[in-house]
Amino acid sequence: MIEVCIYGRGGQGGVTLAELVAHAAISEGKHAQSMPSFGPERRGAPVLAFLRVDEKERIKIRSEITEPDVLVVLDASLLSVGDVVARLKKGGVAVVNTRKKPEDLDIDARAVATVDATGIAREVLGVPITNTAMAGALVKATDIVSLKSLEEPMRERFGRLAAKNVEAMRRAYEETQVVRREA
Repeated sequence: MIEVCIYGRGGQGGVTLAELVAHAAISEGKHAQSMPSFGPERRGAPVLAFLRVDEKERIKIRSEITEPDVLVVLDASLLSVGDVVARLKKGGVAVVNTRKKPEDLDIDARAVATVDATGIAREVLGVPITNTAMAGALVKATDIVSLKSLEEPMRERFGRLAAKNVEAMRRAYEETQVVRREA
C-alpha cells in the first residue's frame, strides 16, 4: 500500500487532488481511499489530505496517516511548519511545489521532485490553484496512477474547465524534476 499526505492551504485543492487520484486508481482496478483532515479552516489556512492506494487488497484502515510513503506539498512555505517533513517515512518520496531544484531542498528522502506548479496554474488556468499541476508531478515522481486515468475524474470534476486542468497536469508532468537517491 502507498500512503500519501498532501499538505496545502485552503483553496489550493489538496482535498480534490486526493479525490482525483483515488478515483483514477479505482478506474485502474486498484483499491483507494482519500480523506480530508481539517476543521473550520478558511482559505489560506493549512489543510491536510490523506490518500491510500493498494494494488491488490481492500483498504480497511480509516485512520490518519502519520508516516507517509509520499509527501506532496502544494505550498513550499509549509515545509517549515510543524512536522511536515519529519513525518515522511524513511526512504519516502517528497513532491514539492517550488521553483527550486530538488537538490536545493533539505529533505531526507529517497526521491525529491519539484515543479513550479503555481507558475503553471497561473499560466494555464489563470488562478494559483495548484492541485491538477501537482497531480502531474505526483505521477512523474511515483507512478501511483497513469496520467491517462486522471483525465476522466478531471472531466467529471471540472466539466468545461477540464481541458485546461488536464493541460496543467500534463505540463507539470513534463516540467517536474526528480532526483532519486540510493535508499
